[in-house]
Parts: sequence; C-alpha cells; structure tokens
Amino acid sequence: MDLGTVIGIVLVFALLMGAMAMGVGVGAYMDVPSVLIVVGGSIGSLMISFKPSQMKSFVKIFMVAVRPPEEDKTELIKKLVQFATKARKDGILALEGEVNDESNQFLKKGLSMAIDGNEPDNIRELLEIEMEQTSTRHKVNGSIFSQWAGLAGAMGMVGTLIGLVAMLLNMADPSAIGPSMAVALLTTMYGAIIGNVVGTPIANILGIRNDEETLVKEMILTGIMSIQSGDAPRALEAKLLSYLPPKERVSQYN
Repeated sequence: MDLGTVIGIVLVFALLMGAMAMGVGVGAYMDVPSVLIVVGGSIGSLMISFKPSQMKSFVKIFMVAVRPPEEDKTELIKKLVQFATKARKDGILALEGEVNDESNQFLKKGLSMAIDGNEPDNIRELLEIEMEQTSTRHKVNGSIFSQWAGLAGAMGMVGTLIGLVAMLLNMADPSAIGPSMAVALLTTMYGAIIGNVVGTPIANILGIRNDEETLVKEMILTGIMSIQSGDAPRALEAKLLSYLPPKERVSQYN
C-alpha cells in the first residue's frame, strides 16, 4: 500500500472536516441538492465520456493509486543476472524450468519466446507492442480521474448558477434565499474538493504508476535481449543498473 497517497487523502479530508467543525459545524456543509448536482452530475457526464467497460473498473483503477503492484527493481536485476549466468553456462534452454515458475507475465512471455528460438527483432517488436498498448490503457484509465476533476468543477459552476437563479426568483421570500445561496456556494465547494483532492491527484499518481511499470518492462526487455545474445552477466548488470538512481546502483560483483 502506498502510505503517502492514503495519508495524503486522509489528511486533507481530516483538515477540511476539522476546519468546518471549528466553524459552524460539519452539518452546515452537508447539502443534498448540491451533492446531486456535483457528484451525480459529474459521474453521469463521465458515463457519457467513457465506455461502460471502463467505468466498471473505476474502483479498481482507484485502488491502483492506493495499492499499486510493486516490483523490487534490485531483486529484478539480481534475477535477470542469475538467468544470464545460467544461460551463458548451460544454454538458454536451461531456463525453461525457471520460466515456468515465473510470476511476472511480461518476463515469462519474453523468455519463453527466446527459449523457443524466436528472432530477437520479433521478440522486441512483440514486447514493445505490449508495452505500448498497456501504457495506452493506463493513460486512458488515468484520464477518467482527470476528466472527473474538470467535470466536477464544471458541475459546481452549474450548481452555482442554479442556486443564484433560485435565489433571484425568491427575493421576496427571505426564508428561501438562504437555501438557494447554500446550493450556489456548496456546489462550487464540492466541485473544488473533488477536482483538487481526488480527481487531479489520483490522475497524476496513476501517471507515475504507469511510468514506473513501463520502466520495469524496459529493464526486462533489455535483460531478455542480453540473455538471448549471450552477454556476460556483469555487462548485463551494468546495463540494468543504469535504469536506477545513482544511489541505488549496488553491484553484486563488488
């Protein structure tokens, strides 16, 4: 679990609720018509903007931001170097047992193709296509939240206009002005909260998750190509370490 994302979300809502409680109380900021306009309206607009299959994964996509799949890059480098050592010593066919037990499907597919004797260009082309398509899907998923941020803000403005119209039509009735003004202001607040606490931040962290996954796959692709070409394990490790920040580049040969 990404504690930074979870703590950030909890902290923002806790601070907002605390500030409300110290003022007129949290209850004053709860308004059903405003919720219907902003939350219901923005989600309805999202359903228009994206396919049903994409919207069905809304919660699953959110959980990727909160609890992303993790790949230890240092351990991945060690594994690939071990594969290279064994392949260089006993031939690439000796990796068949390890491939069958491999949990990383991208690595498993690439090594299986290498073991089956596919040409390096074919392996690279197939894996790069998979990387590109996966990244495209992730970007579309992330755009759901960035789109939600924009739509929530827009629905907040729509709610403000609805509240102002209701207020102006009831100027003769002072008791109706307050509820109408509440809708006008609270819809803007709800839209700002959705956009700036959930929509935009989640879209941003999903973009970072996508970049991290792409980096891991690039490392795997480099490793597979080196193993197939018979590169020395030390040379392979040097290539893979270059993907890491300088402070994390620790060679097992030192």
